[in-house]
Amino acid sequence: MVVYCFDILVAHYNSEQAPPPAFGDGQHPLFVTWKKAINGSEPRLRGCIGTLEARCIITGFRDYALTSALRDRRFPPIQAKELPYLECTVSILTNYENAHDYLDWEVGKHGIIIEFVDPDYHTRRNATYLPEVAAHEGWTKTEAIDSLIRKAGFNGTITEQLRRRIQLTRYQSTLFSMHYSEYVAYVRTTRGSAPTINGAKPGHY
Repeated sequence: MVVYCFDILVAHYNSEQAPPPAFGDGQHPLFVTWKKAINGSEPRLRGCIGTLEARCIITGFRDYALTSALRDRRFPPIQAKELPYLECTVSILTNYENAHDYLDWEVGKHGIIIEFVDPDYHTRRNATYLPEVAAHEGWTKTEAIDSLIRKAGFNGTITEQLRRRIQLTRYQSTLFSMHYSEYVAYVRTTRGSAPTINGAKPGHY
């Protein structure tokens, strides 16, 4: 699945068709995350977009591989020259459960979706964090919830009353990750030659 996401991005830069995926179809919510690491530094987020609704995983990964790389509004589009520094993670979301309250989940195990009514504008807001986010940031449950409230677009004062009004759905995910160098090695082994990319300098793999 990660190989397919790299295939899609490489094909985009080369203006060509990507090879067919090496996995079967199915229906799942999914996310595609791109991170960039230079000179052994901690990988930094370059794009992450997906869907909480179940959809065909072949077309889903095809669409979100490009959407997360090129149209995440938080970041400029990933350029071909960045490919050698990229790491891709795909997440397949499973085991959706309604939580009893905003603390009824485990850091590092559950992703969370929050929904609440903005008390200032009387509009419904929602946002999600994948299971690895809170653990990576070192957040407590409350810190993660407060960050997610901000991500949902609420700019007022966060009170305990607001937190208790949250409808929280928890879920789990299956992750697959690969660095570009691993992708190149896989392609070289299975297809006989390393990928070439228009606009990317060779020799950084």
